[in-house]
Amino acid sequence: MPSVDVLVVGAGLAGLHTARLLGQRGLSVVVVDRRRSLSAGIRTTGIFVRRTLEDFDLPEHLLGPGVRDVLLYPPSRRAPVRLSSERDEYRVADMPGVYEHARRAAGAAGVQVRLGVRYEGVDGNVVRLGRDDAVRARFVVGADGARSAVARDLGLDVNRQLLVGAEIVHPIRPGDRRPAFHCVLDPRVAPGYLGWVIDDGRHAHIGVAGYQRAMNGGVKRLLDVFAATAPGRSEPTGDVERRGGPIPVGGILRRLACPRGLLVGDAAGAVSPLTAGGLDPCLRLSELAADVVVRYLHSGDDAVLRQYDGNALRQRFRGRLAMRRLLAGIRRPAVAEAAVAALRTPAGRAAARRVLFGDGSFPDVTVRLGSPVSRVTSARP
Repeated sequence: MPSVDVLVVGAGLAGLHTARLLGQRGLSVVVVDRRRSLSAGIRTTGIFVRRTLEDFDLPEHLLGPGVRDVLLYPPSRRAPVRLSSERDEYRVADMPGVYEHARRAAGAAGVQVRLGVRYEGVDGNVVRLGRDDAVRARFVVGADGARSAVARDLGLDVNRQLLVGAEIVHPIRPGDRRPAFHCVLDPRVAPGYLGWVIDDGRHAHIGVAGYQRAMNGGVKRLLDVFAATAPGRSEPTGDVERRGGPIPVGGILRRLACPRGLLVGDAAGAVSPLTAGGLDPCLRLSELAADVVVRYLHSGDDAVLRQYDGNALRQRFRGRLAMRRLLAGIRRPAVAEAAVAALRTPAGRAAARRVLFGDGSFPDVTVRLGSPVSRVTSARP
């Protein structure tokens, strides 16, 4: 039976980034994912925020044009609140390309990435993979999504507050229109969240998300209803792709680590409770996770694991968790109309700009080997 220092379950952005960092620190690392191709089963829109683009080395050729305008619509779709930034606030990535870039970077760090391999469970330090396969691992990193099997098997916390989302993605005809991000607050099609259209001049992403129990007819039907009249939509000029999946919005989980493993990405609840943005959080939390794993495997000191503390991270999210509860309570179109009307006031516009264009990041960690985990700064989408 082969042995490795770390087995990472899940070859998404969080898993591959964590694996690369561990490989660069000299650990033997294997990543497994049940998908046979990284372009299959994509569940994210692929929106990167400005702070991520500033702080991480993302491949320029895989990023679409910058988006500076956000329009917030009530259910009537009339008189949207328009917010504009002097900087590029969002860029939509070619996510299959980003995943492949991350896979190659992990491989260059000595990481073995095995696709088409299903995680079956863990017994002590033996991880079962498929019917007749197993790996002996000193440590397991769960990067296997919002409904993490690794979290369950290690006795760690699991996500319990989930949205379900679906999206249509297609190429559009190039034009001279300015890229924009359209957001529609309408509980009839997206209860507890919103519908969106982001058009960066190359591709259009049209999606809805909300609480599944409140979706009349299911998310796929509501997506089709929304797409037929969505503001800012463009006609497709090529193949139409459908994406979808669960989105954890309960905030960072409290118990993220134990002596056998830890969680990153969606498995850890590393998603903004308010905006449901997860790409920036997953990269930042992976940086902290990799440092903690290296220090723990070198020292064997359980106190190192306690520095990977979900409770400390959650303290930065009290305001956004409260706003998540408010958004979840908007169940009637009239209430949504009033909420958007409030955003037209100076105070409302300032609050919206802070959420959508703010300079804070979540979670922002600065760690040095041998030192305690340092600061965690404020959240942003």
